[in-house]
Amino acid sequence: MRGLFTQFEAPDARRFVPSFDEPSYKATFDLSAVVPTGDMAIGNMPVARSEDLGNGTKRVTFETTPRMSSYLLFFASGDFERSAITAADGVEIGIVGPTGTGAQMTYARDSMAELLPYFDDYFGVRFPLPKLDNVAAPGASQFFSAMENWGAIMTFQRLLLLDPKLTSPGLKQGIYSVEAHEMAHQWFGDLVTMGWWDDLWLNEGFASWMAAKATDHFNPKWNWLLGQIDGREGAMSQDALATTHPVVQHVRTVAEMEQAFDGITYQKGQAVITMLEHYAGPDTWRDGLRRYMKAHAFANTQSKDLWEAIEQAGGADINRIAQAFTTQPGVPLVRVTSATCAAGKTTLALAQGEFSLEDTSGTSAQTWPIPLLLSAGEGEPVQHLMTGKTDRVTIAGCGPALVNSGQLGYYRTLYGAQALGGVLDGFAGLSAIDQYGLVRDNLALAMAGYQDLAVGMDFIAAVPADSDPVLAGNVASLYAALHEILEDDGAKAQLRDLASATYGPRLAALGFEARAGEDLTDTALRSELIRDLGGMGDPAVVTEARSRFQALAANPDALDGPLKSTWLAVAAANASPEDWDLMKSLAEKANSIVERQLYYAALGEAKDEALAQRTLDLAISGTPDATSGAQMIVAVAGLHPDLAWNFVRGHEDAVETLVSSSGRARFQARLVRASTNPEMVGTLEDYIAGIPADQAKPVSEALARLKVRLRDRPRQRAQIAAWLQAR
Repeated sequence: MRGLFTQFEAPDARRFVPSFDEPSYKATFDLSAVVPTGDMAIGNMPVARSEDLGNGTKRVTFETTPRMSSYLLFFASGDFERSAITAADGVEIGIVGPTGTGAQMTYARDSMAELLPYFDDYFGVRFPLPKLDNVAAPGASQFFSAMENWGAIMTFQRLLLLDPKLTSPGLKQGIYSVEAHEMAHQWFGDLVTMGWWDDLWLNEGFASWMAAKATDHFNPKWNWLLGQIDGREGAMSQDALATTHPVVQHVRTVAEMEQAFDGITYQKGQAVITMLEHYAGPDTWRDGLRRYMKAHAFANTQSKDLWEAIEQAGGADINRIAQAFTTQPGVPLVRVTSATCAAGKTTLALAQGEFSLEDTSGTSAQTWPIPLLLSAGEGEPVQHLMTGKTDRVTIAGCGPALVNSGQLGYYRTLYGAQALGGVLDGFAGLSAIDQYGLVRDNLALAMAGYQDLAVGMDFIAAVPADSDPVLAGNVASLYAALHEILEDDGAKAQLRDLASATYGPRLAALGFEARAGEDLTDTALRSELIRDLGGMGDPAVVTEARSRFQALAANPDALDGPLKSTWLAVAAANASPEDWDLMKSLAEKANSIVERQLYYAALGEAKDEALAQRTLDLAISGTPDATSGAQMIVAVAGLHPDLAWNFVRGHEDAVETLVSSSGRARFQARLVRASTNPEMVGTLEDYIAGIPADQAKPVSEALARLKVRLRDRPRQRAQIAAWLQAR
C-alpha cells in the first residue's frame, strides 16, 4: 500500500502549518495539495476542484472547513479507492482504503450510515458537514485505534476493513464500536471541544459512553453493556493506586498531554457518565446534552458547562456528584455491614470507604456522594444517594441484597458474611450483567486481600457453563488469567482441569467450525474458549491448534476465516522451533500488512524462552515493520518480562527506532506488566530517576503494580490452591 496520512492530536498540527495549535484557538481551514495524478486525496471537506498540472501531478483544493481546532485537520493521499453511500440525513458516507479492498468496506460503510442519523437525533444537532469519510491507515498502531478528524476519521485497517480471511468476531464487533466512538466525537470533541487538555475526558469519556450506548442499541444480542464492565474494572485497577489522577487533571506539558490518554480518561470517564445518566434519568440527561450542544456549537467548554446544562434540564445534584467523581481520584468502597429482613423488607447498614490496592484498610479521609441502586428481589431497584460515612436504607423484598443493581455505579461493594451468603444463594436468579459485576467485584476484592480468594472463586464457579455467551466467555477468560498467576505445580493443573471440565462441553457443543446463520456471540464464544482453554494447555485444543497450524506448510490459506488469529495464538504459545520458523516464513510472505503483523505478533507468544529470544532478535533486525517490531517485544514481555526488559536495555538505540518518542514511557511500562522479580523494583526506581518527571507516570504506575504483585502473589497462590483442594 502506498499512502500518506496526517495525525495531529495532540500537539502536531504546528508541524504541518504555522498555527496557534491549541484546542481553544478555532479557525476555518483552506487546504490544497499537489499530488500524483493517479492518487486520491482526502481532506476534512469534499474536493472543491482538481486541476491537472500536466506533469504527472494535480492540484486538489478542498472546500473550506467549519470553525474547528487545529488538531482535527486531516489530509491523506495515496493509491486508494472509496466506497460511498448516502445516509438517511443526506450526508455522504465514505470508506477509503487501499485499491483492491472495496469488498471489505461494506460492513463499515453501512454501519456508519446506520449510526449517523441516530447521533443526529440524540444530540439534537445534525452533522454539519456534507460528507463523513473513514480512511483506512495501514495495519495497526502500537497505542491507538483511530482519530476523529472532523469529516475524515482515520482508522487503522484491521479495525475498519472486514477481511473474511482474517477478521475475528471480536474485531468485527470492534469495527462497529470504534466507528461509533469516532462518530460520537464528531459532536463531543469536534463540534464542541474542551478548552484545554485538562478536560480531555469531555472528548474521550463521552465518546466511549456514547459508543457503548449506540452499539448496544443496534446490536442488542451482543450484550455489549455487560462487556463494558471489563473497561470499568481496568479503570478501577488504575484508580486504586496512589499513582492515579483525577478525571479532570491539570496538563502542563506535551508529555503530560500524551499520558492523559489512559484508562481514567476513557473508562472511568465512561463509567461515571453511565452512573450520572441513570441518576439524572435518560430523558433529562439527553435534554441536557442537547442544550449543551446547541449552546456551545463550534466553541470550547469546560466540564462545569456540561453540568450546568444537565441541571438546567432538571438533573438535581448532578454538579455535586460529578464534581466529586471527576475532581478527586480513587474508587469508593461501600461496605454492607448487615442486611436484615423483617416483614418482607430488607434493612441495609452501609459504610463508605475507599478501595485501594496498596492500603487495604478500606478507610479514607475523602467521601463521595454515591448514587446507589438498591434491590432485594422485589420491584424496581431503588435509587439512593449515600452522602455520609454511614447510612441505613430499607427496601422491599428479602432476596439477594444488591447495592449496585444493573452495575451502573462506579464503586466497589464489600459484603459482610451474612449479606454475602444471601447474594450467593440467590445468584442464579440474577441478570447476567449483575452476575458478572458481582464476579468481578468479589474477585478484585479477594485478589487485593479484602476477603479470602475462596469468595472470588465461589462467584466464578457459580456462573453456569451454559450461561449467556458473553458472560460465559468473559468468565472463561478469568480462569485463564488466574491460571497464569499460579506456579507450575499441582494447583495450576487442577485449575486447568476445572476450566476444561466446565467449558470443554460448551466448546464441544459449539464445535470448532462456525455454523451457517449462528449468532455472532456464539462465534465469539467459540473463539474465546479456544483461546482460553488452549492457553491453559487443554490437550484437545492444543492438539487441534497444532494440527491446523501445521497444515499451513502445504496450504498458506488453510487457516483463513474468523478463527485464524485464535488458532495462531494457541499454536504460537505451544510452538516448536519448526513451528516458529514456519510462522516467520508466513509473515515474510504475507500479502497484506494486517496479515503480516498478525504473524509477527504471534511469534512473541511462545512459551519457550529460546524462541522468545529469537523473536526479540528478529524484532530489531529491520525485517518486520516498526509497529510489528515493538509489538513483538511487548508480546514476549507477557511471558518473559525480565528477558524483554534486559534486551531493551541492551539495545536501546535499535528499539527507540521502533517506538515514537511520545509513546516510549508507555512502552517501557508494558515490558514489566507481568514481572514478579523483586530485583526489578530497584531497576525501575533507577530508571524513573533518570527520566524527566513529566514522562514518568506510566513507569511509576508499573512500579506500584509490581510492588502490589510481590506482596500479594504468595497469598493469592496459596488461597487458590486451598480452594481447589477443598473441592
